[in-house]
Amino acid sequence: MTGLGFTVPADLLAIALLAYGTYFRRYHRRDLLLAYVALNIGVLAVTAMLAGSGAGMGLGLGLFGILSIIRLRSDSITQEEVAYYFIALAMGLVNGLHPGPFWLAPTLSFLLVAVMYVVDHPRLTSRSRRQKVILDRAYPDVREVGPVLETLLRADIKHFVVLDLDLVTDTTVVDVRYRIRPPAPRAVNAVPVHQYAS
Repeated sequence: MTGLGFTVPADLLAIALLAYGTYFRRYHRRDLLLAYVALNIGVLAVTAMLAGSGAGMGLGLGLFGILSIIRLRSDSITQEEVAYYFIALAMGLVNGLHPGPFWLAPTLSFLLVAVMYVVDHPRLTSRSRRQKVILDRAYPDVREVGPVLETLLRADIKHFVVLDLDLVTDTTVVDVRYRIRPPAPRAVNAVPVHQYAS
């Protein structure tokens, strides 16, 4: 089995593992699950036709460039979801063009899925957070912001940027990256020992 007869089933399996097996089970967004699968299959079909018509890989890469500027305007998506979007796009393009040996494109697809599974695994960065915080006081001295954030978030502050300082409303808007501290071990309550008279 060579060409599309091998890459199409491999691409369908790879996008199923990426979209449902990895993304949906972690983020639970049905709309983007459908978007990733539809995008992957659509790019696969178009690039397969371009490759079969002799249009060349340059046109396929041009298609990748055009699709890469698409923005989902109906709803906001996170940077993590943008990463899945590009991986789904790349897998459809690679399997549609299927350059090199017949096993190369499927191998790259499953490699991309494996990389996303590991890099986006919750255990890898489970305590790292990013948040925009609005403090109910204006802090002209940026050195005062760090200790306030540590007390408020009960976390180790890794980096923060003051986005807005409003002296009229007395507020400070901060973009902060922090790491949640591990929970303190619970104290074991001593069980009273009752002595009974014999």
